[in-house]
Amino acid sequence: MSPRSPSVNEQLRRRSRERILQATVELVSTRGYEATTLGDIAERAGSARGLISYYFPGKRQLLQSAVHRLMHLTLEEALEREPRTEDGRERLARAIDAILGLAVARPTLMRTHMAGILQAEGFVRCEEQQRLAFLLRDTVERYGSEDVDTDYPLLRALLMGAVVAVLLPGAPMPMARLRAELFHRYGLEWERGAPPDGGPPGGTPVVGPPLGRPVDGAPGQSSKSSK
Repeated sequence: MSPRSPSVNEQLRRRSRERILQATVELVSTRGYEATTLGDIAERAGSARGLISYYFPGKRQLLQSAVHRLMHLTLEEALEREPRTEDGRERLARAIDAILGLAVARPTLMRTHMAGILQAEGFVRCEEQQRLAFLLRDTVERYGSEDVDTDYPLLRALLMGAVVAVLLPGAPMPMARLRAELFHRYGLEWERGAPPDGGPPGGTPVVGPPLGRPVDGAPGQSSKSSK
């Protein structure tokens, strides 16, 4: 039998890594972080225990990569779903809904992820995080930002804050309220994206000025005084 080509070996390694990441998401979502061992993850992924250590320096780093992959795939699916659109405002609405939706759909996983980021080791930069960052930066640019290097980190921080607020033990904020506030900040109509049932919460402005622009300005355009 002839040896496998480098491209085939690389494909096998990629699939093995993805199985490990998916197994991590599934187990931590149901069992929690402490009750999930690397041996459990290896068994669920059908991989050798040592292979996990080859790809990831530790359990916390593995979890962050797994969640970033989930966030990337969820965001990508939301942005590309039919009817597909190039409208930057609609794409931003879909991005906000995708990230907030994960906090609601997978609270244990996302709460553990946010707690890990706030610990000493902080934010892990990995290929999954880079893919997520690319999609969010692209979304901000399509929205019409004139300073993506400032507006992208701001959007990321706002989304992280909203996720924490949804998951705050004992005093969670309603997802619809947080969505309404973010939509107002970015001047997005409530009906964009994937709005939750029930309409906007009472007392919350539905549409506000686009970020960093006058009320009568549109993303990517200069505001002009009416005559």
